[in-house]
Amino acid sequence: MLRRFTIFLFVAVSLIIIGGFWWFQYEKHRISRFEDFITTAAERYKLDANLIRAVIWRESDFNPDALGAAGERGLMQITEAAGSEWASHEKLDSYKPTDLLDPRNNILAGSWYLSRALRRWKTFDTPEAPALAEYNAGPSNAKRWNQKLTKPSAQYFLEQVDYPTTKAYIQDILHKYEFYGKQTNPSTLLLIWEKLRIRYIKAYHAIIKPSP
Repeated sequence: MLRRFTIFLFVAVSLIIIGGFWWFQYEKHRISRFEDFITTAAERYKLDANLIRAVIWRESDFNPDALGAAGERGLMQITEAAGSEWASHEKLDSYKPTDLLDPRNNILAGSWYLSRALRRWKTFDTPEAPALAEYNAGPSNAKRWNQKLTKPSAQYFLEQVDYPTTKAYIQDILHKYEFYGKQTNPSTLLLIWEKLRIRYIKAYHAIIKPSP
């Protein structure tokens, strides 16, 4: 009986190790396949590539076919309006909204929009916070949350954000941005933990009142 249990335990542990290794390789490939596009966008629009990665993680979990409830498309969940602004800036006469489902175009459009927002809030100690607020809730809301501030402080700005999902969105991305900066080669356990964390975050946000 003990021998059977030992064999069963050995097989179970082996399967877990093999499964974990396979999942780790799959997850690394799923994320890294967009690296060239991310690098190109970061260089073109003067962004930190880790910030682009963090936004993609939060917006679509690296799913290029993701579609949002309000018509957002692709990896960085770009709206048609934002896509049109990007295309106009880049003078893309043949642009059409379906082009946003192309990972390269989507990352370029999202990075351009984020870069513009960062320039708008460059006087802040952490300009990523209001820029992400603008990315998620629009320029008018970001400006509204900035109205009562006496100094350009990200901490005070976050205290003014009255959309719970937007506040959580900003904090999630800043956390992931820091994670990417520190973890150049994350372990399997860290990847699994981060995967479970984003699943929990999305499930939680699905049951609370969404941002207008």
